[in-house]
Amino acid sequence: MSTKVEILEFTKDLSPFFKEINLPWVEGLFSVEPVDQAQFDHPEEVIIGKGGTIIFVKIGENIAGTVALQKVEDGVFEMIKMGVKPEFQGHGLGRVLGETIIERAKELGGHKLVLYSNTKLKTALNLYEKLGFQSVVPEDGKYCRCDVKMEMDIGSR
Repeated sequence: MSTKVEILEFTKDLSPFFKEINLPWVEGLFSVEPVDQAQFDHPEEVIIGKGGTIIFVKIGENIAGTVALQKVEDGVFEMIKMGVKPEFQGHGLGRVLGETIIERAKELGGHKLVLYSNTKLKTALNLYEKLGFQSVVPEDGKYCRCDVKMEMDIGSR
């Protein structure tokens, strides 16, 4: 991609893009759970206010993708809501978002990063493995749609 790729930190002005980018794939493949709705409607309160962060990738003048970190407990973060708009997929932006959010987790004092996904999302699972995540047994009941849990020790990366 020859256009400039830029990482942006969350601002109130960017907040609508978090929902705009993620809601279509969640609705299209699964159903919106109450936790999703809270994250979409109140990201500053539910994610950032509790010790997490949200970043965006911008291509030219377009916000093309986003990903967030939700603080689970001291030193442990969950990577949530990674999405890239369909017209920007296939250009490595997911990898840029993933690598950047891993660094953010370390900057926030993280030593472990977890994520939950679904076997339907083969491209995403492949990316997560390339980023260094490893599959572990998921606990029951975390999210209705998730049948995959992955973890990464970021303390030694």
